[in-house]
Amino acid sequence: MTEADGVELVAVTKRYGATVAVHAIDLRIPAGSYCCLIGPSGCGKTSTLRMIAGHETASEGDILIVGRNVTELPPAARGTAMMFQSYALVPHLSCLDNVAFSLKMRGVAKAERHRQAQVMLERVHLESFADRRPAQLSGGQQQRVALARALITNPSVLLLDEPLSALDPFLRGRMREELKRLQRDLGITFVHVTHAQDEALALADLVVVMESGRILQADTPRAVFGHPRTLFVARFMGGHNILEGTAAGATLTLADGREVGLPEPAQGPIRLAVRMDRMQIDPATAGPNRLPGQLTAIEYHGPFLRLALQDSTGTAHSLLLSEAAFDACPAQPGDQVIAGFNTSDTHILSN
Repeated sequence: MTEADGVELVAVTKRYGATVAVHAIDLRIPAGSYCCLIGPSGCGKTSTLRMIAGHETASEGDILIVGRNVTELPPAARGTAMMFQSYALVPHLSCLDNVAFSLKMRGVAKAERHRQAQVMLERVHLESFADRRPAQLSGGQQQRVALARALITNPSVLLLDEPLSALDPFLRGRMREELKRLQRDLGITFVHVTHAQDEALALADLVVVMESGRILQADTPRAVFGHPRTLFVARFMGGHNILEGTAAGATLTLADGREVGLPEPAQGPIRLAVRMDRMQIDPATAGPNRLPGQLTAIEYHGPFLRLALQDSTGTAHSLLLSEAAFDACPAQPGDQVIAGFNTSDTHILSN
C-alpha cells in the first residue's frame, strides 16, 4: 500500500456461520477520493463497510487504512467515522450538543467542544440552528447535523451507510451536492454504500459494483456505466441493451438470423452491449446494425423520451431519444420501427 491509498482490503472474507457474505475481495481506495459501493440487497456492500468501520470482524484477510493494518483494532482506534442511515441523533440534545457529543465522550472541555461544533455547523450551513433539537429539523437538516457530528473527530475516512435513502428526490439531489462539496473541501476519503445507480454515478470517483459477495467491477463512473464488463453490471447499472448471438470474426449473428457488426473480432457465443442513448429510430432505414420491432411504450422524461421496443424474437430493448430526435421521427405505441446503432457504440461483455 502506498501513501496515496486511503483504504485497502486484501483478500477480505466475512462469514456468518455457514454463509459467506463477502468472498476474499481485494479493493484499493485512493486517499481523498469518493468511493461508492453499490449492488442489490444482500450483495455484501454493507458488510464490507462495517468491516472497514470495525463494527464487524473480518473472518479472513487484512484491512489497511492510510497504510496501517487496522484489522484487529476497535472502531475508535481506526481513524474512521460512520454516518448511519438512521442518523441516530440524541432527541433531547440541541444540534450543537449532538455535534459535540463525541468530543464530550473524549473529555474535551465544554467551551472548546462547542467552539468546534459551531465550526462544523457552519460547514454544513446550519449555524443558525445550533439551539434546535432534532424534532425541530427537516430530514435534510437532521442529516447535515449527523454529517457534522461524524466529521468533528477529523477522521481519515468517513463511512456512509445509505445516507440519502430517507430523503425525497429533491432533497437527495441537494444533499448529493453537499456531500461532494464537503468531500472535496475536506480532502478525506468517503466510502458510501448505496443501492441507487444515479447516486453512485453522481458522487463517486470510484464505483465498486458488488454481487453475491464479490466485486464485479471497480472503476470510474464513466467506465462502469459506459463499459460494463459483465452482463450483471450492464443490467444493474442500466443504460444498455443486450444482444446475444454467435460471433464469427467481426459479425454477430442473432437468433433470428440478423447480423450486426462487432467492435473487435470474436468467435462463438457472446453478448454485445449497446447503450440505449446511442440508438436511434428510423422506419425508412434498413441494413446492418438494425433492429426491426414494434414500439410498445413511450415515456416522456422532460429532456428525453424513453421508448420500449420488442424485436422479432420477443426481446425487449430501450432507447433514449432527445425531444428533437423524437420529433424528427415521431411514432406511437404499436408502430413498426427500426432501431439503428453504430458498431463503435457497442462492446463485448466478458460474461
